[in-house]
Order: sequence, then C-alpha cells, then structure tokens
Amino acid sequence: MTDDARDLTLWRFDGAAASARADQVAHEEPLEIQVDGASLVVLMRTPGADEDLVRGFLLTEHIVASLDQIAGLQHCTTVPDPEAEDNVMLVRLRPDVRLDLERLRRHTIASSSCGVCGKATIDHVRQLTPPLDDGARLDPAVLYRLPARLYAAQAGFARTGGLHAAGLFSLDGELLLLREDVGRHNAVDKVVGALATGRLEPRACCLLVSGRVSWELVQKTAAARIPVLAGVSAPTSLAVRAATALGLTVIGFLRGESMNVYSCAERVRSGC
Repeated sequence: MTDDARDLTLWRFDGAAASARADQVAHEEPLEIQVDGASLVVLMRTPGADEDLVRGFLLTEHIVASLDQIAGLQHCTTVPDPEAEDNVMLVRLRPDVRLDLERLRRHTIASSSCGVCGKATIDHVRQLTPPLDDGARLDPAVLYRLPARLYAAQAGFARTGGLHAAGLFSLDGELLLLREDVGRHNAVDKVVGALATGRLEPRACCLLVSGRVSWELVQKTAAARIPVLAGVSAPTSLAVRAATALGLTVIGFLRGESMNVYSCAERVRSGC
C-alpha cells in the first residue's frame, strides 16, 4: 500500500455475473494548514508531498511572497488522535512577517466566494500577479509529445484511475517534475512547491495538467511565473479571460497532433 492509494475489496459485475476482487482507490484525507498557531484552511488532498503542497499553496495564493518568509514547516505531532498527525501542517513564519489571517480566510482564492463576478476576480488576481513577460517559445511538435509522457509517468493513476496529474516540462519536452493528487489544483501546488525549492527556472517551463484548465489553475500558474499552461481537455471562459489579462498561454485539447491555443499564441512557433 502506498500513500496515494488504499486497498479494498469490491464487487465486480459483468452482466448478471458478480465476483469479489481486490482493488485500490485513490487516498483522500484532509490537511489543515496552521500558520503561527492559527488555522488558515483545510484542503482535501492525497497524502504525500505535503510540504510541497503547503509551500505551493502559500505561494500561489499570495499568502507569502517567497519561501524566505517561512521559518519552519512540519507535521503536527501533538494532536489527540495519532492517526491524524499527518493531517495537520504547522507553518512558522519569520518574526518580521505579519499576516491578517481573518482577511486571508475571507479572500483566499482557493475558497470560491459567492457573489463575486468574473471581472472582479480577474482584477483581484492582476493586482497580485504581474503580467508574464518572457521569451518562451514552444514548438508544436514538442507539445504533441507531452501528454504521452505525462500519462506514462502517472503511477498513482495507473493503480487507482482516480488521481489527477500536473507535470512540469522544459521547453524542449523533458519531464522535470510530476505530482498527482485527487485535486488538480493540489497537484499544481505540489509542483509549484517543489519548483520553488529547486534550481529550475519557471520561465523556461511549461505546465501540463491531466484534465480541464480552470481559472484557478491559471492564477496559480501565473503566480509561479510559468508562461504556458496546457490541458488535455477544455479551458473555462474565465480561465481564458484571466490568462489573456495575465499574459499566460493557455492550450486546451492537447491530444494526438492537434491542440487549441486560447491565449498568447505567439509563444507557440514551429521550428523554435
């Protein structure tokens, strides 16, 4: 048994015939993030790479400006239920960093607020995220190879059929990072958290997700300064509007040797 899957017995029906068989399902647990002793948010995630997830979440939600503002990060070991130890992450900020946690709880982008229009949402993100301005170029031939490489590396999905994936690729198509999770946004945060702790240059990368492209993924990708976000399915209308405002290239329906480029198509060039 791995962190991303749990064993169970199910009943398989083929027509009228039924048989018991062993299988695995994707593992899902809550993760509470506490900042300096105060609860910030609870995420439903697949355990594993929790530190990457928390780092990425804090960065892409603009709760911290850089990892330098984080003084410590660890799982809680003092919860009453030992089985819940891995479900609480304690974040300690540097003494000179001050956060208004009540404001963050109300306005954290990950919690979809009622009554907020698309324009207000985009304006809010633009205030936090400067437009992307880089010289990234991707050859269509390189892009067409990425989905197969992502799929081949999805070990958790192969076991369970229930995990999303986010893969970070170089501009020449090398898979640099891959993370899986029951939540597509969590998989992206895990990639961003790992990216922030390494030596990779985000402006020279492309992010591929295993499903549709939502506006939330657009703002997280732009916050990480990754210039290209691709998905094997469709983007949403708000995702395209936000990507256009932020200077992010969004690609959808990346399958076989075809794709749709919805924003900033100048980054996709043959022979580059």
